[in-house]
Amino acid sequence: MRPLLSTLRLAAVNIDGVLLDDTFTPVIHRMTLAHGAAYTAELEQSVLSQPQRSAARALKEAIGYRGSPQQLLRAYFAERERYLSQHPMGLLDGAPALLRTLRGAGLEIVCYGGLDRSHFDRYLGDVASWFAKPGYVCTNDFRPGIQEIVRDHFGLGLQEAVFIDDVARVARKAKELDVPFIGHPSDFKGSFQRTLMRDAGVRHLVDTLHDIDETLLRTVDAESAQGTCWTDEPEPAAAGTGRSKALR
Repeated sequence: MRPLLSTLRLAAVNIDGVLLDDTFTPVIHRMTLAHGAAYTAELEQSVLSQPQRSAARALKEAIGYRGSPQQLLRAYFAERERYLSQHPMGLLDGAPALLRTLRGAGLEIVCYGGLDRSHFDRYLGDVASWFAKPGYVCTNDFRPGIQEIVRDHFGLGLQEAVFIDDVARVARKAKELDVPFIGHPSDFKGSFQRTLMRDAGVRHLVDTLHDIDETLLRTVDAESAQGTCWTDEPEPAAAGTGRSKALR
């Protein structure tokens, strides 16, 4: 039987906002309004998918917080715990089906995010067997972590991995590197990520994880093979290959 995909080998799936409920945007939104500041696209861009210290500095400036960035981080995580007590975290609808679809297409799967591994173990431990070693990559020190995940952890070329994420900052980096990308922006009513992804030129935006099916994976795979993930014009091929050397 012919393999389903010709180019893609890895699916890198963000943990919060893709596999698990988005608990970051609602808490940041709540804290912003509580400090009498306006929640804007610029604020959201400056905070999401940033290293924690960078995000804390940006949020501190945006809301006029008087304490240190470290104090703001502590306040943020305390507020997040209060939020979780009211909105228990769980797998998003379609998450198990997504993992089955990705594996069924012959892809290895890795999960990544900005929190430490205990977050993955706590909430995804029951489905951990779906993921290839190391299972989870904490990207807090090198966000968004596209090159580090693909090259350092898996030894692949950038065209051989598709990233599934809910944040436009990751999409923009994927575009810069010509990496396949599927956007699953937050459905939180105050979020700007869907608009920001469209502005970034994301081609594949899904409303639900069920939309990531074999047909979409074949489309993304074909675009990656042709060098058209982010443009209709194929990239110049290196001699003897179908892709540019810059992608390795």
